[in-house]
Amino acid sequence: MWLIPYTRRTMPVRRIADPTRVLEDFFDDFLNTTTSSATSQAKTWLPAVDILEKEGDLILRAELPGVEENDIDLKLEGNVLTLKGERKFQEEKDRDKYHRIESYYGSFARSFTVPDTADLEKISADFKNGVLTVTVPQRPEVKPREIQIGTH
Repeated sequence: MWLIPYTRRTMPVRRIADPTRVLEDFFDDFLNTTTSSATSQAKTWLPAVDILEKEGDLILRAELPGVEENDIDLKLEGNVLTLKGERKFQEEKDRDKYHRIESYYGSFARSFTVPDTADLEKISADFKNGVLTVTVPQRPEVKPREIQIGTH
């Protein structure tokens, strides 16, 4: 049988007077995690990104649910493609009724090195249904081609 160490916490007087904090502390203790407000949750997060090769082109797909298109910044500097943006917390009038907020909000930034074989002038991006798709085409001269072998 394993013994679980118990650490007694003392509750400050100000928390006893605030029933909302008492409820948050109860859920924190019960779930053994910290419940935080949306303002303290505003920290750096990293959206999921998939990179694949399709028909010789590189495709970068970033999952950005809840991010508005005008909150996304996509830049190419040299061979570095940088994706920056921000997911803003949707203020609700019943914010005091949240018991737990696990969604990440705030700024994010991801950078990717584009290969030398890419055609930097033809990079394109599309944003639809919370997914940013960046297409990085390869220059035609570097795409592999099949060579027919002749018989004599």
